[in-house]
Amino acid sequence: MVGLCIVTASPAAAPTVRLTPPTLPPPPRPLCCACSLGRRRRSPRPPLATAAGAPRGDPIPEPEEVDQHLLAALPAARVRDEESRRSDPLFIDPYAAVLLSHDVAHRHMDHLVPHAVACQDHYRLTTRYIDDKLQNLISSSEDIRQIVLLTDGMDTRPYRLSWPRLSVVYDVSPGKVFNTATRQLRGSGAKVSRNRVLLHTPLESPDLQEGLTKNGFNGNRLSLWVLQGLPLPTTTSLENLLLVISNLAMKGSIFIGELPHFPDCTASMDMALEQDNLEKFFFTQGFRVNFVQYDDVAKDIGLDLATPWECGRMLFVAEQLRFSDAQMESFRMHFERIEEDADKEGFEEL
Repeated sequence: MVGLCIVTASPAAAPTVRLTPPTLPPPPRPLCCACSLGRRRRSPRPPLATAAGAPRGDPIPEPEEVDQHLLAALPAARVRDEESRRSDPLFIDPYAAVLLSHDVAHRHMDHLVPHAVACQDHYRLTTRYIDDKLQNLISSSEDIRQIVLLTDGMDTRPYRLSWPRLSVVYDVSPGKVFNTATRQLRGSGAKVSRNRVLLHTPLESPDLQEGLTKNGFNGNRLSLWVLQGLPLPTTTSLENLLLVISNLAMKGSIFIGELPHFPDCTASMDMALEQDNLEKFFFTQGFRVNFVQYDDVAKDIGLDLATPWECGRMLFVAEQLRFSDAQMESFRMHFERIEEDADKEGFEEL
């Protein structure tokens, strides 16, 4: 049994940033408001069986099924849009309003009330923390040019953040949500900066590791993995994700983000015990992990949190301790060449 000793490092104090929000388009109609629940738009009635073109007695066509991943991503985009319109925002996402356009959000307005973002203060704080941490890591290392965003499909970081030249950003997210968001963003003129590349791998891929590799991911180069919004319903789904990252990421690569609440975890487990269990869980997959306290992040940027840990979510920073599959293959080929050269030298001596 390998002993694990982890010292939780307090996150570096992030300087308070006073951002001036750009001029944004008028906010879309609120999706969830207590005073407007009785006046919200009703879904159109399905056609009657006797309508023109529908033979009497035939079944009525079912309405288009609403994508649950899309419904989960839209409220998060609304929170980012609302934050961007504040006088002193934690971050600015000028593209969130685009994702809330009529074609995407208003079509599903009646379904969004039960999908509102829980712990909105924590979501805003997490987005700011990840933005700062990501930018600090890629700006302080010339070796990190592969960034993998594990998202809900509506992450606008590839468009709104500053990326070094020759950066390759891989987005792993639900395919339908990503395609819907991309159509909206490109229709508004959003573009990834020149000499940078954005590639998508659908979460539904039968082999996520193979999908990223086919898109050009190189396990012999350092990478940065960022988790926020990716659907992870159970600890098993987290275990599968860690296995993929452990196989792909070069030793020394970094994994940051926010772990969601897992319903299959013990509800009565306190934070210290859950963190201890997750540290062991990460370590078995080859990662050394430190957890970052929301209160500490909030203090660094001058905020007060009303609910310190009621959401069951956790910020974390982890480092890959194992060699990637690509590194192991490179070592194997190198040793084979050494053995072949040794055999040739021995034959010549004879």
